[in-house]
Amino acid sequence: MSTDAVKRFREGDITFGVVGLGYVGLPLAVEVAESGVRVLGFDVKDPVVEGVNRGESHVQDVDSSRVAALRDAGRIAATLDSSRLAECDVISICVPTPLGKTRDPDVSYVLAAGREVAAHLHPGQLIVLESTTYPGTTRDVLLPLLEEAGAGAGIDGGDLEVGRDFFLCFSPERVDPGNPTWKTHNTPKVIGGLTRACLEVGVAAYERFIETMVPVSSPEAAEMTKLLENTFRAVNIALVNETAQIADRLEVDIWEVINAAATKPFGFMKFTPGPGLGGHCIPIDPHYLSWKMRTLDYRTRFIELASEVNAEMPRFVVGKVQEALNEVEKPVKGSRILVLGAAYKPNIDDVRESPALEILHELERLGARVAYHDPYIPEIVEDGLSWRSVELTDEALAEADCVVLVTDHDVFDLERIFDLSSLLVDSRNATGQIAQARGQGQPQRWIVKGSGSTRGGGPRPDGGGGSGKEAESGSQSESEGGAPAQGAETRTPAQQAR
Repeated sequence: MSTDAVKRFREGDITFGVVGLGYVGLPLAVEVAESGVRVLGFDVKDPVVEGVNRGESHVQDVDSSRVAALRDAGRIAATLDSSRLAECDVISICVPTPLGKTRDPDVSYVLAAGREVAAHLHPGQLIVLESTTYPGTTRDVLLPLLEEAGAGAGIDGGDLEVGRDFFLCFSPERVDPGNPTWKTHNTPKVIGGLTRACLEVGVAAYERFIETMVPVSSPEAAEMTKLLENTFRAVNIALVNETAQIADRLEVDIWEVINAAATKPFGFMKFTPGPGLGGHCIPIDPHYLSWKMRTLDYRTRFIELASEVNAEMPRFVVGKVQEALNEVEKPVKGSRILVLGAAYKPNIDDVRESPALEILHELERLGARVAYHDPYIPEIVEDGLSWRSVELTDEALAEADCVVLVTDHDVFDLERIFDLSSLLVDSRNATGQIAQARGQGQPQRWIVKGSGSTRGGGPRPDGGGGSGKEAESGSQSESEGGAPAQGAETRTPAQQAR
């Protein structure tokens, strides 16, 4: 059957099902549909399903015009009805895999999706798990559900066998929200199958719309690949964040040091510090591996240390706000603080795991009057409370006792922000290209506009450098509390905000 299946998935008329139409699932569904394959999307949220069926996108990286064209051509549709999984030849599972409060993987969404897929399993289907998870999930969690459902469901009452009657793979998503260059179709895609036949069928199906497929020997190898990619990022960001704190104590400009080190043509890869880790991958994925290894009585020391270091950065930024205010003899309590940026990285509308929330909460806890502005994040609802972005007026900038740049969106007029702020803390080195900014504040450059005491600072020989966006240590949030800054709204329970 595998030879026939390879030909059918590579060339035939098939229906591709996508379970979960979020940041991963909808871009995948659109790429598949644009290759000429019919796509049926599944989600549990009415607004998501209704939006797709109206030809609308709820994901920033997917233009509604693309969805509308595919809808009009009859190549994409969405449904709440899981029984329609039986219509699909390929089913890609793209559901969330968050961490629980104890930092343990929550595979409940995978289990729920797996049960629905298993309930409609039929001979010849290809099932691909794309949700990031710990090594062994595909084999130990998903496969038993499918095998149980396939018991007695084969020809003449026999069991459906993986690699013969149905095919199962793991292929990790590699979505980078806001990246203008690397999209689903041109990002190389790793895939591992339960059997050789599973791998061949999986590659055949995906290479219809993916430019480069990267086969590996097993689902575990593919699962581990995704975790290595993001653990690499988390550990190296932690290294540069800790080095930034060292440089701060030595009164050395960490960005100058990084730019100098980056001139080495071998043996060095540039990472830059920031206010903390954010997003749906880097702060989360390494903990899947930590959890798995704890079950094998092994401690992942690098991962745990990196997590601790990165978790310190929001409070490090708050400490810089305190220091800036102290220099002008103002307490944090009662001061008007304006935070710029709530998304976890520039130019996106995603606040998942963004460190900006912690920065805002901590400033509020210290008694500051906090407001935020983010053109991509008009409102954040969290723990029954709602915050709204304030307008970035000249008055809001000038009247703030301290402005804190947390996410360096391209739309921010940095010179205007610098000119109008009385105190400015820049957690991204976004103002490093402003000549006047390089001559003020601290030599280590976290406080780029302060009381005027440069302590030996001044224009650097290298002329500054870099916004530090590649760190992807995001920011998210908003907040207001006490008496809000100019233009801020009083924080209210979420129900009242609506």
